Amino acid sequence: MKRNIFLAFLLFWMGLFTASAHTVEEHARIPAHGFAVMAEGGEFQPYTFSRHAVGDNEIQIEILYAGICHSDLHHVASDWGKEEYPLVPGHEIVGRVVKIGKNVTKFKVGDIAGVGCLVNACGECEFCLMGLEQYCPNRVLTYHDHDKYHDNEQTQGGYSDTLVVSQNFAIKVPENADIEKIAPLLCAGITTWSPIHYMNVKKGDKIGIAGFGGLGHMAVKYAVALGAEVTVFDITEAKREDAKRMGAVRYVNVTNPEELNGLDNSLNYVLSTVPAKYDPAMYMKMLKINGQMAIVGLPAIKNMPSISVLSFVIHGNRKVFGSQIGGIKETQEMLDYSVAHNLYPEVEVIKADAAAINEAYKKVQAGEVKFRYVIDMKTLKHAD
Repeated sequence: MKRNIFLAFLLFWMGLFTASAHTVEEHARIPAHGFAVMAEGGEFQPYTFSRHAVGDNEIQIEILYAGICHSDLHHVASDWGKEEYPLVPGHEIVGRVVKIGKNVTKFKVGDIAGVGCLVNACGECEFCLMGLEQYCPNRVLTYHDHDKYHDNEQTQGGYSDTLVVSQNFAIKVPENADIEKIAPLLCAGITTWSPIHYMNVKKGDKIGIAGFGGLGHMAVKYAVALGAEVTVFDITEAKREDAKRMGAVRYVNVTNPEELNGLDNSLNYVLSTVPAKYDPAMYMKMLKINGQMAIVGLPAIKNMPSISVLSFVIHGNRKVFGSQIGGIKETQEMLDYSVAHNLYPEVEVIKADAAAINEAYKKVQAGEVKFRYVIDMKTLKHAD
């Protein structure tokens, strides 16, 4: 009898120990490897950190590709305010689902998923209910943020090998997609798609695209696909033939004043993607009556342009507004449309190597990339 009681007692405690071990294992943080800058304006170096465990409504993604956005450069340099380091940038992410929470229905293991600038939001405010999660006061950015839904941990981005995210903030990638070109669509794609559709650009409309980089070239592709007549504005001759090849009817090098002649009151729409100091009023004057100008480019604070109130009065009955990425539903629509119509960014794929990323940053800063660098995270090597 005593022996049976002892065995039962032993089995009870063994069960508790096993259950506890399983609980610890299931909720253990997930090791991650990537590239970070350790101080303002620093260069990239290998960095090991961890992600929170996969929650019931979350998925874990093995990151395959990560795009380099111009805003990544601004964050690395603290151009928009104080940053927290170490900093792992990257909000243009595509990868393979390797684990799902018990309540996940949107994805299964093996699916391809994309993640853009957001990884969470409250889901209850006016903006979230309108499908505008990007304006939620309690949104969580993919990096350069603290996750209030996970113990306020610092968020780190896609220049890494894995990511954990709510299924509601992951985008389903069609099976027939060109995977190495998908990542930039999650920022450059949606950032230009959203205002183009908000302005209701349609066949026969005349639209100017200011800035012909990662965002600008996607804006050109979308506007041309909609049947609009596109004029591209930039500061270099190096991209003139590229604009023509993508379907633009005119290319204007704004450093040549004579090329600006006759453009006032000529456009229905302008979309500015310029990430440097410029004169927005110059483009505002190009709008026809009731024309609209959307601003999505965001220069460093020290180079931030402005528009005089006088310009609004003198050039009245024109609308100037800002736009920030897009909601999750709209992002899914953008991705589906892009893949269905073969509208991909033009990318240069680089290895997941600190030196390669540092060199890419220099070229992006100099405007020498055509048109988006994408890091092949599958080539990432780490000691363990």
